Amino acid sequence: MTVLKAENISILFGGLKAVSNFNLELKAGELVGLIGPNGAGKTTIFNILTGVYTPTSGSILLQGRNDSLQNVTKFQPYQITGLGMARTFQNIRLFKNLTVLDNVRIATHFNTKYTIFHSILRLPAFYKEEQRIKRRCKELLKIFDLEQKSDELAKNLSYGEQRKLEIVRALATNPHILLLDEPAAGMNPQETQDLMELIKFIKEKFNLTILLIEHDMNLVMGICQRIIVLDYGQVIAQGKPAEIAKNPRVIKAYLGKENENDA
Repeated sequence: MTVLKAENISILFGGLKAVSNFNLELKAGELVGLIGPNGAGKTTIFNILTGVYTPTSGSILLQGRNDSLQNVTKFQPYQITGLGMARTFQNIRLFKNLTVLDNVRIATHFNTKYTIFHSILRLPAFYKEEQRIKRRCKELLKIFDLEQKSDELAKNLSYGEQRKLEIVRALATNPHILLLDEPAAGMNPQETQDLMELIKFIKEKFNLTILLIEHDMNLVMGICQRIIVLDYGQVIAQGKPAEIAKNPRVIKAYLGKENENDA
């Protein structure tokens, strides 16, 4: 089943065509890597898919909560998140002066069952739902070994822990599609290895489809089922990891040469 489809997506910033005729189709349960040199347009594509940018041309179809595809090309980010697609950011965007727990609780409002009436009057349904939300958030934090830091301010976490907290916050929206923008950035080799296992675990546990941007090729080759390669805003290759690893155009884009004998 197709859960996300981008058709002929292009975007212009002034005279610069940052993305050109990009196409993507994600099937339910896939783990797909989106790679390319710095400035290739990877994060721009994430911003288009999640409503931060509106494409100059093309369309985006997203599977909603009712399992049917709908056109979300001009939707706002909160509308897309409400339909079940969540993301993390290349530059960490936590509420750093709120606690770890409150950072996750904020993301649960899409699934909160009480009304503003219950909240204002502090009716029993309000307290019951708040307890359910708190339990749910702590369960997510426990998966990422962050439960013991629930009451700490997010800004006091280590860099790697802040990365993990962003993933937890995204999961709290109850998504079926998760977009991860360089989740291993700033992590040491052991942390990256642990993250690989964690991504595979949450994919299965939460029945997720995952689109991943990452520069760490060991991580990408180790967990992605297929890979899409961008260069200067255009797709230059796509296929299974083994195919991508030996593709001459991919090697040239990353290394600036066709083979070892080229100057």
